[in-house]
Amino acid sequence: QNDSSDFLDDPLSYRRLVGRLIYLTKTRPDIVYATQQLSQFMAHPTKSHLGAARRVLRYLKSCPSKGLFFKRDSPTHLIGFSDADWATCVDTRRSITGYCFFLGNSLISWKTKKQNTVSRSSSEAEYRALATNTCELQWLSYLLDDLKITCTKSTVLYCDNQSALYIAANPVFHERTKHLEIDCHLIREKSQAGLMCLLPVPSCYQLADMFTKALPPRSFTSNVSKLELVDLYTPPACGGLTEND
Repeated sequence: QNDSSDFLDDPLSYRRLVGRLIYLTKTRPDIVYATQQLSQFMAHPTKSHLGAARRVLRYLKSCPSKGLFFKRDSPTHLIGFSDADWATCVDTRRSITGYCFFLGNSLISWKTKKQNTVSRSSSEAEYRALATNTCELQWLSYLLDDLKITCTKSTVLYCDNQSALYIAANPVFHERTKHLEIDCHLIREKSQAGLMCLLPVPSCYQLADMFTKALPPRSFTSNVSKLELVDLYTPPACGGLTEND
């Protein structure tokens, strides 16, 4: 709970700042989670919230030229990472869904979103995240078809929760998974139709981790580098852009 004296006298400045950060998330996936957290306090922001928003600005100032790099020779197949942070919201105990999709080596879709309902277990939270990601994957497949782009390999969707993968593979509905029946039918139907292949991934290689929680500096830096976020103004000898790219 916040003391009333901590509330900002001018909340409009905070709202404008967060609104601009939301705009930046279209090309800066590295600030998506922080911006999602800040956007929850638009109605009654406090001084600590403003301080956190300014910290994001300091981070952006330290790397203003960082951006997504799409290589011409990148393979044309979809790869997705699905993750969830169970009961992370201290006020509602709702979980956070996070995902990212690559077309070859290029990041093309990412999202951080609080789930609509409270999950009673981490497996349930992960499975709800899988259902959301399956819908996004279906939309991306339709988009690629409209653009006449043919995927060279089957789509792989990685998840680091073994229980969620077991529920997706098990054709029998148990009493404890009955409330997930709609999501179960959706994921199994798309998986059996060949839309995707669900595979496990160790948590240390889960790229969607940065979209569900705040990571330590070393893990955060490692994940950002794997998202193909590069310094677009770096000289060509150091891996920057050239006239032929």
